[in-house]
Amino acid sequence: MHIAILMANTDESDFAQRHPKDGEKFARLLGSLRPDWRFTTIAVKDGAFPADLSDYDGFIITGSPASVHDDQAWVHRLMQVIREIRDCDQPLFGACFGHQAIAKALGGKVERNPGGWVFGLAETEMEGAPIRLYAAHVEQVTELPEGAEPLGGNADCPFGAYRIGPRVLTTQYHPEITEDFAKALVEEYQDKLPPEVAVRAKASLNRPAETERMAQRIVDFFERA
Repeated sequence: MHIAILMANTDESDFAQRHPKDGEKFARLLGSLRPDWRFTTIAVKDGAFPADLSDYDGFIITGSPASVHDDQAWVHRLMQVIREIRDCDQPLFGACFGHQAIAKALGGKVERNPGGWVFGLAETEMEGAPIRLYAAHVEQVTELPEGAEPLGGNADCPFGAYRIGPRVLTTQYHPEITEDFAKALVEEYQDKLPPEVAVRAKASLNRPAETERMAQRIVDFFERA
């Protein structure tokens, strides 16, 4: 299987350069379960997009510090490409920014979190089962697109995951983030976040995320789709 990773992460800071980029993170996450899969990272945040959607068996849209509401050419183009992928009936997975972008592109609504930043390890629910995943978001999906089925969430983020038929699966969270990167990210952002958010984020890291479970769910999604 050949998966295109549509890289939306605009962070080019010194911190970002010291760590694997999101394309590599997702390739490692899923490649650990399916070593025969191929992954191609396409930097949509730089204006690069797939020349031919049929070259790929599925698509992943990554997270990003950008907002889906940003008036940027690449964001507008990504919205169009999401609709093209939907119209081609190809499998599409989105995480965080990707989760929000798919919702907005297909008619849903994304707004600022009422409680502000969610950072660190979060306990949510997916398909009737609790799951711990890393989070880093200040916006969330507040209205699902037509035909979308909520898969779970929590009190702070009711639409933490959704699907649209067998071809679209999303999560507000970050299955690609490793424990080491989560600790480094919280450390990097502790002075940029509200103090209470930073304290909660650091305290949340006393348990690991269940990234392997989510990785298996993503692999199953692509194979069934």
